[in-house]
Amino acid sequence: MTITKNWVEIGPVDDIAPLGARIVKRATGDIAIFRAEDDQIYALDNKCPHKGGPLSEGIVHACRITCPLHNWVLELKTGLAVAPDEGKAKTWPVKVEEGVIYLQL
Repeated sequence: MTITKNWVEIGPVDDIAPLGARIVKRATGDIAIFRAEDDQIYALDNKCPHKGGPLSEGIVHACRITCPLHNWVLELKTGLAVAPDEGKAKTWPVKVEEGVIYLQL
């Protein structure tokens, strides 16, 4: 893992299957990195705002994630819960350069 100006190299995009996820372990809480249907990369706290379910174990569909515990659906881009649910998971800046994912901490 390489760290440059608060950007942490996560690894190649191809290491995450389409509609898949990967976890970045941190002492202060894990971050889930998602590869959406449109091949965009998103990062959210790996904790559903409802009951703390592990979002990385949920189902990615289009640009949303469904929590595996209680089926809450969150927008990957904003972390906002889809109505009628309310809440928000923290989002993290990500970028892809030459096929490599970087996460800003």
